Amino acid sequence: MEYKLTVNLIKSVVSRFRDNNKTKKSQFSDIKIDQIKTGELIVEMKDITKRFPGVVANDKINFELKAGEVHALLGENGAGKSTLMNVLYGLYGFDSGEIRINGIKVDLRSPKDAIEIGIGMVHQHFTLIPVMSVAENILLGVKSTNKGLINLPEAEKKIIELSEAYNLKVDPKAMVGQLPMGVRQRVEIIKALYRGAKILILDEPTSVLTPQEAEEFFGTLKSMVKKGLTVIIITHKLPEVFAISDRVTVLRNGRFIETIETKNTNPEELSKKMIGREIHSQNERASIKPGRIVLEVKGLKAMNDKGQEGLKDISFSIHEGEILGFAGVSGNGQKELADVISGMRHSIEGSIKYLEQEITNFPPKKLIGLGIGDIPEDRAGTGLLMNFSIAENLILESHNDSPFSHKWFLPFKKPYFLNDDEIQKYAEKIVEEYDIETPSVNVPARNLTGGKLQKLLLAKVLSRKPKLIIVAQPTAGLDVGATEFITNKLLTERENGVAILLISEDLDIVMSMSDRIAVIYGGKIVGIVSAADANISQIGRMMTGAE
Repeated sequence: MEYKLTVNLIKSVVSRFRDNNKTKKSQFSDIKIDQIKTGELIVEMKDITKRFPGVVANDKINFELKAGEVHALLGENGAGKSTLMNVLYGLYGFDSGEIRINGIKVDLRSPKDAIEIGIGMVHQHFTLIPVMSVAENILLGVKSTNKGLINLPEAEKKIIELSEAYNLKVDPKAMVGQLPMGVRQRVEIIKALYRGAKILILDEPTSVLTPQEAEEFFGTLKSMVKKGLTVIIITHKLPEVFAISDRVTVLRNGRFIETIETKNTNPEELSKKMIGREIHSQNERASIKPGRIVLEVKGLKAMNDKGQEGLKDISFSIHEGEILGFAGVSGNGQKELADVISGMRHSIEGSIKYLEQEITNFPPKKLIGLGIGDIPEDRAGTGLLMNFSIAENLILESHNDSPFSHKWFLPFKKPYFLNDDEIQKYAEKIVEEYDIETPSVNVPARNLTGGKLQKLLLAKVLSRKPKLIIVAQPTAGLDVGATEFITNKLLTERENGVAILLISEDLDIVMSMSDRIAVIYGGKIVGIVSAADANISQIGRMMTGAE
């Protein structure tokens, strides 16, 4: 009797599950986006409002997508671009407004709903499992049509067909952890196509690509669109907008500004729409005669976090008033180099000299005292203390110094105590100088967005007047306004005779700011060239080890 009751209960649950699935699918049964003609509206987002605690991320935003187009979505950090696309992909619910696909109002409660309709999204940070193969990653979460059994050879065959059809060359048997970032991106795109995506959302798709890879990627996108795909691309790089998009939508402060055909606008106009003011072109690098050698590195070797040799016999020097830019695809030793010179990682061989003084394996505190400034890539992790106030962050490296503290030598007193009035005055002055918009210098740093955090980190370091600056990815993820401010500040430091070691995956930044460019590949410097004589193709080939 109990057995029969249990079996009947299981049958009832399975039946309800199937019924629910059928009901859920019926919501989208009339939506046939693959039958929509090129140029017709495929997506309409009307008055979309999305609130987070204390923040209105999307404020009555309107967005329209036409079938067969590449549509660029532009805006500063915090403008609401990713939030809007996460709403379309079903990752976020929204507070008000409506979404229509092919004219039919839809309720997207999860990415599963979006995928069922034919919407796929490739996030900036990939969601692949390194220890699994390409095919296994692509099959994760795909409903089996063979009673729960996975036919891997059949899946691999379909992956090969998709990769050939869309010029996305991948080996379905390859382990993802052994693939370069550009190939991993192809895997993410194929994963979306495998699930039937006809609308593809790409978030900062070229951030992991070399110039040659980016150019090839754009060609691939164009061919994919010709074969029936519709693409939304989120990017902060204006040249990419003009290289690939048909139309562009601009958001600012969580609000819709304008949608315009790309051929009818220009970079200056788009920049102004993005930030609400004119963007002044970056300071030209003044002609400066390099001074004495500030940093000299010889035969440097160091291990990476995996216990492998991350730096292999690195040698270079930087002079006063010079920016030496390091170009390279992520993961080729840039992080290890910045860590070793800033004292965050020990070298196993080689020499580092600062103003002719041996500083190899000096601790960070001692390097700071000598006049070396470190602006790390990880703003929130190692650059700043997010739970500390803006004012406290600004004096992190100088809180022992006058006038921020008074030293006592009495046994019943602490070694020093902080002078709150002086700290407050100093912080307010720096916040104004670096244009860090905040209601108070006493709010936690975690309240600031990416661009403001980078300004705070820059202010913390530059206000100490260092003679050598190590700066990694200074403009990563920043909008044009913040990028303009950061690059101009660094160029001003150069004009003041500071030596700068610049590490960036943005080749445009490296080429526009540097006096010389060192290309790093596989933990080695494959060449150092004058920025004036360098061309982007040559640098790109060097970045892949081809030259």
